[in-house]
Amino acid sequence: MSRRGWVLFLAVSTLWGLPYFMIRIAVRELDPVSVVMGRTLPAALVLLPIAWHSGALRTLRGQMKWLLLYTVVEFGIPWYLMASAEQHVTSSLASLIICATPLLSISVSKLLYPKRTIGRQRLIGLALGSFGVLTLVGLDITTDSAWWIGAMFLVAVGYAGGPQVISTKLTKTSGLAVVAVSVSLVAAIYTPLGLARWPAHVSGATWLSLGALALLCTIGAFLLFFALIKEVGPARSTVVTYLNTAIAVGLGVVFLHEPLTAGMLIGFPIIVAGSIFATSASKSVNEELRPTA
Repeated sequence: MSRRGWVLFLAVSTLWGLPYFMIRIAVRELDPVSVVMGRTLPAALVLLPIAWHSGALRTLRGQMKWLLLYTVVEFGIPWYLMASAEQHVTSSLASLIICATPLLSISVSKLLYPKRTIGRQRLIGLALGSFGVLTLVGLDITTDSAWWIGAMFLVAVGYAGGPQVISTKLTKTSGLAVVAVSVSLVAAIYTPLGLARWPAHVSGATWLSLGALALLCTIGAFLLFFALIKEVGPARSTVVTYLNTAIAVGLGVVFLHEPLTAGMLIGFPIIVAGSIFATSASKSVNEELRPTA
């Protein structure tokens, strides 16, 4: 990998390790609807003009049906569920559950396309990763957190299903255009509700969290991710999934004083090993174009 590739890789990994930490801070004062608004509205105001001036929006002609489906499963529902779940579970645990997305991607693909074969190596990886997930959840789950851990798994399912839409229905569209329009649609829906539920006072820490979510974790991360794909290819770019999870756990433990549990210490390495093993075979370019937070 070139020096530029390493710089882009580390930048994207860091930026996509931040959202869980920032969301956890924001939901202390804000309703989850307001958090989604605070993340998507500024991103829409920046990304949509860029996509317009670059001509990227022309690639979306005739694709609105599939773009809407992608928006719902990749942004609209997952970002609300994630903000809601982080009112009840730690940012570390939330990020670790999302780490199972590569495994779920293979499972979703098999459900949608039953005739596709899964090789022995992927089956072993799926089994290993599933064991890691069961270890993580089994050791860390409580009665109060069970529902919200389930919600985070739905987020991971959404992150796994979105690329299926990209790889099968939006293959000729611009990634920038897809993200720009998707966050704009989500912002249009959540902004009225977010404003209605906005509290009378918001602390500086919350404002900084929202700014980081919008400017760094959404605008900056996606633009850098597109550059990373061009530089190193889609297969290598997906490794950010594992590094950003480690960053998210570190931030939660160090700065939010979240516990480093036995489930995290045992389950995370197993999930990573299973994911790498299961996804090591080459995949289509478009299947890799997915956000990880």
